[in-house]
Amino acid sequence: MTGAKSEPPGAHRPLSGVRVIEISSFVAVPLAGMTLAQLGAEVIRVDPIGGAADYHRWPVTDAGESIYWAGLNKGKRSMAVDVRSAAGQQLIQRLIVDAGVVMTNVSGRQWHSYAALSALRADLIHVEVSGRADGGTGVDYTVNAGVGFPLVTGPADLDVPVNHVLPAWDVTCGIYAALAVTAALRHRDATGAGQRVSIPLENVALATAGNLSFLTEVMINGTPRQRIGNAIFGQYGQQFASSDGAAFMIVALTGRHFRDLTELTATTNAVAALAESLNVDFADEGHRYRHRDALTDLFTTWFSSHSADEVATALARTSILWERYRSFADVVTDPKVTDNPLFATLVQPRIGDYLAPGLPLAIDGTYPAAAAAPALGDHTADVLRSVGIPDDEIGALLDAGTVA
Repeated sequence: MTGAKSEPPGAHRPLSGVRVIEISSFVAVPLAGMTLAQLGAEVIRVDPIGGAADYHRWPVTDAGESIYWAGLNKGKRSMAVDVRSAAGQQLIQRLIVDAGVVMTNVSGRQWHSYAALSALRADLIHVEVSGRADGGTGVDYTVNAGVGFPLVTGPADLDVPVNHVLPAWDVTCGIYAALAVTAALRHRDATGAGQRVSIPLENVALATAGNLSFLTEVMINGTPRQRIGNAIFGQYGQQFASSDGAAFMIVALTGRHFRDLTELTATTNAVAALAESLNVDFADEGHRYRHRDALTDLFTTWFSSHSADEVATALARTSILWERYRSFADVVTDPKVTDNPLFATLVQPRIGDYLAPGLPLAIDGTYPAAAAAPALGDHTADVLRSVGIPDDEIGALLDAGTVA
């Protein structure tokens, strides 16, 4: 471990004193809000009465409580409002104007648009996540389908698309959204001006595909990426199985890694003979990649003749980059979770007690710890009081069904 430790929720953090109103559902914006909350901001998630579309999203407990929702809303405050009523909309506008920062992926609502809200507060920071770059709707899985990754994911001989389980664009977009808020806060501190930030999910995916050369490769070389299974493009990396059926991912990025791999598998002479027969130099990573199948055939014998424990012990003595494939069930009992200061026991009402990750970066040697996620509307009255609404008016709003 790094020597970092986990801090108690509520300790001083970089964004202490910042209030953010979040109007959202699903992954990207909730993740952005949780990240800001873990950095110390007071994040108020405003939902319709009864909850947004993700309030009961799977996985759920036996009692039907959403583990998913609790996971992405840790440390926030919750307010439930009748968002369809004029009174409810005006109330939310009042909260946003007071906070000065709003994040949303609920587009097409004029009452919380930048134009409407900036007319009420000139230095407003307004961050909006949308689907497609042309203004159309889209989610991670549809955006992913339209960018190209499912056609290069999976075994080399497969002829159908393969979606990845990780909602990569939602996650990446969420971090961009959190970054946008912090950058806009810095801009406002320096200039006194607010900002309107638009983040189409599709553009996050397209930018990433471009930055990682998936698109540029076609533009420059005219050659689209092909499926290569679990190999690593341009480098030597491959999956191997031990004699008792465990799977390992092996990566040799450098010449040293590759030399250690040939020594470990007792194939130094065989690899040299292969290089001579092919008239190539395996010190070149491109040659290692091009002839990966022949190299894998040489290395496989050693892995398949040793047990998982023997493989792991031998690999640990080398510079080779490696890991054993593990299930989520394996990981939750692994010291990388149980002995990691990133994780601390969280008492989560309605869900149970479990090891929850905090912010995955240590600030001055300490990982900001997670706080429990609220139930819908837990903080409605407190939030209303914080903007100067008296208790009798709060009672009237509750009686009218404007808030819950």
